[in-house]
Amino acid sequence: MSSTLAKIAEIEAEMARTQKNKATAHHLGLLKARLAKLRRELITPKGGGGGGPGEGFDVAAYEFTTLTTVPGVIRYKGAKIQYLLTFWGSPSLIFPMLALPLCLLPLFFLPHRLSRNRVHLLDLPGIIEGAKDGKGRGRQVIAVARTCNLILIVLDVLKPLGHKKIIENELEGFGIRLNSKPPNIGFKKKDKGGINLTATCPQSELDAETVKSILAEYKIHNADVTLRSDATADDLIDVVEGNRVYIPCIYVLNKIDQISIEELDIIYKVPHCVPISAHHRWNFDDLLEKIWDYLKLVRIYTKPKGQLPDYTSPVVLPYSRTTVEDFCMKIHKNLIKEFKYALVWGLSVKHNPQKVGKDHTLEDEDVIQIVKK
Repeated sequence: MSSTLAKIAEIEAEMARTQKNKATAHHLGLLKARLAKLRRELITPKGGGGGGPGEGFDVAAYEFTTLTTVPGVIRYKGAKIQYLLTFWGSPSLIFPMLALPLCLLPLFFLPHRLSRNRVHLLDLPGIIEGAKDGKGRGRQVIAVARTCNLILIVLDVLKPLGHKKIIENELEGFGIRLNSKPPNIGFKKKDKGGINLTATCPQSELDAETVKSILAEYKIHNADVTLRSDATADDLIDVVEGNRVYIPCIYVLNKIDQISIEELDIIYKVPHCVPISAHHRWNFDDLLEKIWDYLKLVRIYTKPKGQLPDYTSPVVLPYSRTTVEDFCMKIHKNLIKEFKYALVWGLSVKHNPQKVGKDHTLEDEDVIQIVKK
């Protein structure tokens, strides 16, 4: 571990000394590829197996350091947002964790049949600088964030940029990409034929030599690479590594009661940011609305035969899995085996009701009735 960290520090120092221009792009690409390989070793160290008892966590030394866990539920648009908060003192706010000056709040959508309309909000210990390299057992903390559907980063509005850069750097070093999409790069290994590079648009950074040198660092000498956008060396490395996760993120800027209206107007224009005041409970509605929009959840109401639809407890589905089959699997895995057809009312159909099959895609607030064989 120490030798890997030393190599990482050495490469980072060399990258900091190297000027960025066309002449050094090839060299910087090599350094970035080597750095990515070393960081992968930290994320998935060689060996494994069970060890001794846990060592616990060294968390950031902030005023509200994680100690006690307090569960709770917030109802919003028919869904239940369940939060597990850990903090000092007694709970006095709807969102006690928003009093934290610097923390990570991964938001999970867990498709579980026993909590079909529940979203889980988990407050993680505040990470410290160097967490991505294993400092303070930060890798275990960040590993939880890799599995979530949305991350809330709570920052002090009086000094947001410093903390924001620290957290983003730690998450990026662990393979988490915030508010971004996977690079539009086609990559396919092959047995022979060398490196075949195709670019469908002009490239400002990558050329054939740089691409070959980066792939050579991974001992890849035969592959087809298609650049469908103006890509960077980092983009190509992310595609080759194949272990990056792309997660939406909301920056929650706390303590807006300590800034002027003019400053607040500027903050509102910053992308992915929501200003709030935990002390005065200001703008919580805006935050909940933003969370809902970023999660892109779909509510489906059920209608038993001969009864009115149940609008009090919708089945909540992620936007990427909204077919009738997904709905049935959310209710019970055996329901799809007994499925004959479904009657659907709502925006996803032309007629109300309309008879549909299991491959039909549902829209938000559709009403569905399952007919069994």
